[in-house]
Amino acid sequence: MTDPRPAAPPIPPRTASDPGPLALVVEDESGIADILVAYLQRDGMRTQRAVDGPSALRLFGQLRPDIVLLDIHLPGMDGVDVLKAIRSDSDTPVIMVTALADDVDKLLSLRMGADDYVVKPFSPAEVVARVRAVLRRTGARPAEVRAAPIRVGRLVVDMEAHGASTVDDDGTLHPLPLTLTEFRLLACLASQPRRCFSRSHLIETCLPESDALDRVIDSHLSKLRRKLQDAGQEGLIETVRSIGYRLWPGP
Repeated sequence: MTDPRPAAPPIPPRTASDPGPLALVVEDESGIADILVAYLQRDGMRTQRAVDGPSALRLFGQLRPDIVLLDIHLPGMDGVDVLKAIRSDSDTPVIMVTALADDVDKLLSLRMGADDYVVKPFSPAEVVARVRAVLRRTGARPAEVRAAPIRVGRLVVDMEAHGASTVDDDGTLHPLPLTLTEFRLLACLASQPRRCFSRSHLIETCLPESDALDRVIDSHLSKLRRKLQDAGQEGLIETVRSIGYRLWPGP
């Protein structure tokens, strides 16, 4: 009998000019999936998408991706059940993605074999950094995982080197003396220039294990602004009254 299910869309083969690992993004919210796919592809990865649990397992079996980004709440089949099915015959790295920050959900997923866990809303650049970290940790093609630096005006944020610099007209880089928290804040803001990030989002993304209050984020950003100003980048970070902060590179 002919299988009525549609075949998976073709994935370009790995070649010298296209060496990127294959990421399967399982997400039913198209906007979130679009952003993840765009950032992963910019990072040099090939991608495939699934919108529900059954199609995720079908594509996983056909394509055998190098890593899976798996939403927990999916139509047709829960993401945790998809993880169980993947783990029944594969040790492919899996990063769970969910809107729930409940520690019980986190522990359940990790105990069942997830390699990492991210909570919505998240910074796409941070998710890509997590993907690269998991691929390195699990030994899945580590030499091929290399992030392109984020360039915003004269600011360059290198997620791979975990550093930021300003750049002259002749291409000379001048490293910024940032703390780890300052770098995380700058990387988050630079991941989506002109987008306003709330203080709570910045705390959750950049200080996930901290009980920091809004004024702690204000203090870190004040120090970051001074360092940018000293490097000739005055006014790059703007305060959006009663909401949060954004990186505004100008016209």
